[in-house]
Amino acid sequence: MLTRRSVLPGFGLTLGLTLTWVSILILLPLACLFLKSAELGWSGFFDAVTSGRTLHALSVSFGIAFAAALVNLVGGVIVVWALTRYDFPGRRLFDAIVDIPFALPTAVAGIALSTLFGAKGWLGAPLAALDIKVAFTPLGIFVAMIFIGIPFVVRTVQPVLADLEPELEEAASSLGARRWQVIARVILPSLTPAILTGFALAFARAVGEYGSVIFIAGNLPNVSEIAPLLIVIRLSEFRYADATAIAVVMLVAAFLIIFVINRIQRWAQTRGAARH
Repeated sequence: MLTRRSVLPGFGLTLGLTLTWVSILILLPLACLFLKSAELGWSGFFDAVTSGRTLHALSVSFGIAFAAALVNLVGGVIVVWALTRYDFPGRRLFDAIVDIPFALPTAVAGIALSTLFGAKGWLGAPLAALDIKVAFTPLGIFVAMIFIGIPFVVRTVQPVLADLEPELEEAASSLGARRWQVIARVILPSLTPAILTGFALAFARAVGEYGSVIFIAGNLPNVSEIAPLLIVIRLSEFRYADATAIAVVMLVAAFLIIFVINRIQRWAQTRGAARH
């Protein structure tokens, strides 16, 4: 009896290589992270992650990262709309500029932002005259996280909007739909999965950002100290288990948030497919 050949040749080999690759590069390091933090025991782990300094650092990282991702979501969609739907001088140049945070070393980005928003910087000086201080405050963290996160939203949403046929909007308008109805019922449902993906990527990048943030944050405990910096401090103090405990909390919290966002994205995709 002849066995039916698989449509995908070499499936067993490729699946085995994939699982091996993922296990070595991702699962094994994460397992070591959990094992190292387990050295503290439950009470030690609880004490390490519930100290006032740790909780404040975690709230700064996750809270500001979430707010920055929301700003990037709105701003990124506006940027995508301008780059995709309008033709203006320098459009390709602006399109390339969006990728600069991808390629720019994070330390360079941090130095540039701290110089720009410093007390004597081009933007820092006029803001200081209005009694608004950005550099070396939580507001500086917010600015840095927006800077490094905006490309994730733009590059995720841009190809989807580019593939969205303008004829659909014109047909809706010809049937009497107003502009806001076209946006709400034609454009946004098609873009929602990509928007949520961009939001999740921008949030994940901001939560783990270190280089660009420490230069502009001020790094004051219980004021502007981020969780990744606290992990580095614990490592410099040779408190490796404490550092991994904080890392485990960040990992689990970020995974849960991204998992929820992905479920919402999957729901949006299913709902969009049902409409079509």
